[in-house]
Amino acid sequence: MEQEKEVASHLEGASPVDARAALKRLAPELCGKVLQYLGSSRSLDLLVGAEEGERAVILGTLPLALRIQWESNAQYPERSVGRFMDPTEAVFPESMSAEEATSLLRNMVQREFVTYGFVLNADKVLVGVLVMRDLLFAAPAARLADIMVRSPFALSPQTELQDAMRQVVTRHFPVYPVVDGEGHLAGVVRGYRLFEAQAVEISAQPGTMVGVEKEERLSTEWWRSFKLRHPWLQINLLTAFVAGAVVSGFQDTIDKLVILAAFLPVLAGQSGNTGCQALAVTIRGITLGDYKPGALLGLVRKEAMLGLLNGLFVGIVAGGGMYFMATQQNNPAAAVLSLVVVFAMMGSCIISGVSGVIVPIALKRLGFDPATASSIFLTTATDVASMGMLLGLATVLIL
Repeated sequence: MEQEKEVASHLEGASPVDARAALKRLAPELCGKVLQYLGSSRSLDLLVGAEEGERAVILGTLPLALRIQWESNAQYPERSVGRFMDPTEAVFPESMSAEEATSLLRNMVQREFVTYGFVLNADKVLVGVLVMRDLLFAAPAARLADIMVRSPFALSPQTELQDAMRQVVTRHFPVYPVVDGEGHLAGVVRGYRLFEAQAVEISAQPGTMVGVEKEERLSTEWWRSFKLRHPWLQINLLTAFVAGAVVSGFQDTIDKLVILAAFLPVLAGQSGNTGCQALAVTIRGITLGDYKPGALLGLVRKEAMLGLLNGLFVGIVAGGGMYFMATQQNNPAAAVLSLVVVFAMMGSCIISGVSGVIVPIALKRLGFDPATASSIFLTTATDVASMGMLLGLATVLIL
């Protein structure tokens, strides 16, 4: 057990190419155990780029029932419930007696870990779940239809992982049946597999927000990391030019009021933090299913109000700093400069907070992952807003 766990942990951090090569070098029995430890979804992800023959050899190390199930799982999207399904042998007709089911289970538990039994009707539709405790205390002649839990909760194989997590978050069952559109049992999915996958998804979000792809791991080759990261840096550079163009448009203002240059990073930093706070809360809401269609306007109003209040109180402190610096330099416009900082801080915090809501929701509506490179677009919005408002107000009110 320790050996396959150690090998599986190594493969988790390896690139798909390296992982496939490592699997082929393992003894067939160990390879099959490692794949079972990794689970269907992760194993199939590793085998996506494999040639048909190579894929067949590796999957051939699995028990027949598991291999058939995984080959069926491959037809479903990557982040769907269907990719995580395992087969189950604990399937019984509703007409079977408790004594007959118990006799069959004695043999099954020698081969697999059985949590529930699944009861089907004559049309092979899932109609109930058999709890081992109920079976233990049932009369030997009792029919399973009389002791099963009717109309059991079940997942659909097409359901996305995030949606499935919302459905099971209050149930905490160790195993969930998965049924197709006609109610036929397609497989089972273990609860810990869903939670593991969701944990990986959440852990990847901080990286995707700055352009680090989910497939990159610590052991990813440097050239592949470069290929995955560099395009986003080019996009970031392009958006940085937008902020630079705003500053260059007020070059005369900066030449006449050099003191403003010291407060450009102050405003950019504070408004950036305001936007990141709104962004984090919005992405969390989308992930947990708290965001509902039609809630956008309410969220925008909320973040605008928070930006106004936060900007006001932070702006008062920053404005005091500006007044102190300007008076030390004997600048006759010290009072006006301090007001410029206060109003610029308020305006930029409002814009950054609203952007923190709009950016991820817009990406989601366009069909993209709402966390993907959100901070790149958010940073552009906050930089343009903070620098533009500070320099623009100074130009209008002082020059």
